[in-house]
Amino acid sequence: MSQKMYGIAASSGIAIGKAILLKTPKLMIETKTVEDVSLEMKRLQEAIEKSKADLIVIRDKVQAEMGPEKAAIFSAHLLVLDDPELLDAVNEKMRSERVNAESALNDVSQMYIEMFENMDNEYMKERGADIRDISKRVLHYLLGLEYSSLSNLSEEVILIAEDLTPSDTAQLDRQYVKGFVTDIGGRTSHSAIMARSLEIPAVVGTKSGTEEIQAGTQLILDGINGLILIDPTEDEIVEYQEQKADFELRKAKLAKLVNSPSVTKDGHSVELAANIGRPEDVVAVLENGAQGIGLFRTEFLYMGRDEFPSEEEQFQAYKSVVEQMGDKPVVIRTLDIGGDKQLSYMELPKELNPFLGFRAIRLCLDQQELFRIQLRALLRASAYGNLKIMFPMISTLGELRKAKEILEEEKKELIRKGIAVSKKLEIGIMVEIPATAVMADRFSKEVDFFSIGTNDLVQYTMAADRMNEQVAYLYQPYNPAILRLVQMVIKAAHQEGKWVGMCGEMAGDEIAIPILIGLGLDEFSMSATSILAARSQIGQMAKGDVDSHIDHILSMDTADEVSSYVKTYFLK
Repeated sequence: MSQKMYGIAASSGIAIGKAILLKTPKLMIETKTVEDVSLEMKRLQEAIEKSKADLIVIRDKVQAEMGPEKAAIFSAHLLVLDDPELLDAVNEKMRSERVNAESALNDVSQMYIEMFENMDNEYMKERGADIRDISKRVLHYLLGLEYSSLSNLSEEVILIAEDLTPSDTAQLDRQYVKGFVTDIGGRTSHSAIMARSLEIPAVVGTKSGTEEIQAGTQLILDGINGLILIDPTEDEIVEYQEQKADFELRKAKLAKLVNSPSVTKDGHSVELAANIGRPEDVVAVLENGAQGIGLFRTEFLYMGRDEFPSEEEQFQAYKSVVEQMGDKPVVIRTLDIGGDKQLSYMELPKELNPFLGFRAIRLCLDQQELFRIQLRALLRASAYGNLKIMFPMISTLGELRKAKEILEEEKKELIRKGIAVSKKLEIGIMVEIPATAVMADRFSKEVDFFSIGTNDLVQYTMAADRMNEQVAYLYQPYNPAILRLVQMVIKAAHQEGKWVGMCGEMAGDEIAIPILIGLGLDEFSMSATSILAARSQIGQMAKGDVDSHIDHILSMDTADEVSSYVKTYFLK
């Protein structure tokens, strides 16, 4: 029998082939006292220039093969290498402590990596991975080591590595690399995102893949279920070859749904939208047939820079997105920063519990000029498409009313100046705090829509930090308490003739989808790559069938009961 290893299913598909291990040399960083600091600064700059040359080659290769959206990762890496905040910190450390360039760079980059990785946001955690990738490349040159390349393979393999950086993944040759396995990482890591773009099956976060898998060993990689079979039997190989053929057939069928409506067998229509973080993400949104954008996380316009984005810069970003989407709706969330998501150029208080702290709308209502600049940019962009504004982390009606009052003031001022603003602008809130869900009947009278942010709603309702492994078992989106809150929000909105979306991970979850259809959710917003599978699933169910089970599901005692019930009746 084969040995089984489990990890996180990061990119769907099945691969069968021999293992090749990517072992990168451990960088031995010694701290040395130096006499000539200017010489160290020169060494650092030379290493940076060599790294830039590498990244330009990689960026151009990715742009030619995968398009500008994926190449943007490396354009961002190039910007980091020009970031005066980072470089000034390294140079200052060399000057003040008279240490060698590699020691100073390593210490400063580790500080940034830890800052990003400690944030309660998967996207921001991956900014730490970016800096790790960039600094590793520069350190290789400072230490006189050759930087590893994955572009010289000559046979079909499954790659095993501790981790793959974005530049590693970008150099993978699909002709030879049929899949990869890593010890660390998650579904939102750059390596996973690139794997999905390359359509290479991947399993990440195995913890011990590089230790337990020997080079040359035959493997089966199941990127659908997060499983690796080490040294499989002939029968297992035959079985998975059949599964692989079935998967390719299913993928071809899903591709045909790009321009199809999202409708159940009995004619109930919903809207499938996508979540984005940058204007460049719109390409994947349209390629996957999304009917709108249910969440544009605007905080990423503020990250990775040394000053606030101007009103004009924000306006151009929002305008770009709504114009690309045509008449399709684009829900743009106002700034969700503060607490655990810090800006290096903004002084914010250190907090014992940042998840419950000074962030999002709380910060914006306090720092009103920051808020007003963003609102003006959004209002101006609303004239170019179907833009909707959404306020995050609203917990009281007073917060909502104040935010609307400020928005109205800016709108009147723009109109007075003769600047065009949409006459059909919808205003909504994220429902991510239990108090807001309980008061949904009141909030629904003062908004045009709700979008349920289940990632936070679950952790706040269950009093369980979703990033804490010790209480991860309490992160239960199928818990009847969560489902009842969702039902409460949808009922309250529909009684006022308002629509309800969902922009948390739950919206694209195959177990949650039938329940949400039964509860009457109007819009499902998810990662772009999940849309076609969700559309297919919705097309195979009848809302009438689901409706007859909803009361029973809501009466259950546990999340496990709900999950088992849905699998039995709706995921046959």
